[in-house]
Amino acid sequence: MESTPSQNERELADLVALADGSLDSARQAEVQARVDADPRLRALLDEQRRAVGLVRSTAADARAPLALRERVEADRRRLGPRAKRRRLGLLGSLAGGLAAVALALVLTLPGGAPGGPTVVQASGLSALPPTTSPPARSDGSQLLVTGVAGVAYPYWGDSFGWETSGARRDRLHGRDTATVFYDRSGTRVGYTIVSGGALKAPSRTRTTVLNGVTLHSFAQDGRTVVTWLRSGHTCVLAGARVPLPVLLELAAWKGKGGVPF
Repeated sequence: MESTPSQNERELADLVALADGSLDSARQAEVQARVDADPRLRALLDEQRRAVGLVRSTAADARAPLALRERVEADRRRLGPRAKRRRLGLLGSLAGGLAAVALALVLTLPGGAPGGPTVVQASGLSALPPTTSPPARSDGSQLLVTGVAGVAYPYWGDSFGWETSGARRDRLHGRDTATVFYDRSGTRVGYTIVSGGALKAPSRTRTTVLNGVTLHSFAQDGRTVVTWLRSGHTCVLAGARVPLPVLLELAAWKGKGGVPF
């Protein structure tokens, strides 16, 4: 017997969240058990996971897919349930191959609120290339001249030897984001700030309190990710082959009061 549309919708949302790493820990065992018992669900989950990797590792410039997602999201709001069913149909069909599934995943990855971005999505921006020149230091302070929603990025050159090497701006589900890249000895980290309300951290994270800042860390696609809040906005710092203690120290650094939280 075929599932009802509402069951299909919940099932697909669960699979996307499981593949994305954002499924609530209390439900992971339940969803995984359903997947293990159903070859169709296993195949779809494999496609979702491959799509996650494709979305994060391809595209020299992510602006086109992000713009496409915004247009589709606008159509969804305009057309209502009919557009939603069409989007779910794209997601559920394997016949279109990995590219179609990847596109559907970009359009439907869940966030802390319906239609919102996730910390995992935001961390993926740091794996993309810079599109603008590196922002400068602000008048000898501990901050850079650029920021998001009034939250300025820190300057780490003097204290840690991490120098800015570029930046990019993107939109995630209607939210403005900016990512500043810092390089040191051939290693790069990306620091992303997401406008709007705080995003919920993934369910399985390590929590550390350093310098009075609560930090959540996890591994994603070979990168170490740290997320925390500054002035109510979500910050995400990610890098490959960078020790977690280094990322934690950078994230919690307040520059003797020069970096506001």
